[in-house]
Amino acid sequence: MRRPHPVETLVGEGFRGGDAMLLAVIAACEIGFWVLLFGGLAVRYPLRRKRLGGALLLCVPLLDVLLITVTVIDLRNGATADFTHGLAAAYLGYSVAFGHSWVKWADQRFAHRYAGGPPPTPKPKYGRARTRYEWHEFGKALIAWAIGCGVLYGMIMMVDDADRTQQLLGWIVRLSVVLAIWSLWPITHTLWPNKPKEGEAVPSQAPGADDALRPTPQGRYRS
Repeated sequence: MRRPHPVETLVGEGFRGGDAMLLAVIAACEIGFWVLLFGGLAVRYPLRRKRLGGALLLCVPLLDVLLITVTVIDLRNGATADFTHGLAAAYLGYSVAFGHSWVKWADQRFAHRYAGGPPPTPKPKYGRARTRYEWHEFGKALIAWAIGCGVLYGMIMMVDDADRTQQLLGWIVRLSVVLAIWSLWPITHTLWPNKPKEGEAVPSQAPGADDALRPTPQGRYRS
């Protein structure tokens, strides 16, 4: 069972057109995030210019500031909230909640490839370690939901016109549905934790991994 990408669920009801300018800003922020991320890491590691690379990485959060600023200005100028205004709030929530993890993921791989750093630690596959991992990821999704809904509610209060903010209320429902679907993974791994097949080698896991998965003298894993 594959975890759906948040955008797949959020856009599932269809895009109605909306504000092309705001949609372009959202796309530019997404592209800019990856350009600044990989550009900053390329400067930091292969080119050995740590300060410049760090400065580029510090510019990443400015994209979120740009996005929310453009969205708020558009609404304050009298625009009726549509799909793109809600998408901007959702994007902001997930960018803030998961942005650090994405930067860390890429940084580990650049450091390993170009600076002799340790290999990236794979996510745990079994036992309590996998359960903790899933709850940790859900915690970030919860933060994204809280930020996104908070921004949506703030925009609703700012506009103070129910006829102009119906789409924003719909986005609060969408974000809540995404969070409810996401909760299935940690709940499932809590109730039915993954166990390795008999004789399967268990890769080394991060500190604090499930001690119950250490092999017994007979070669089997404790359950």
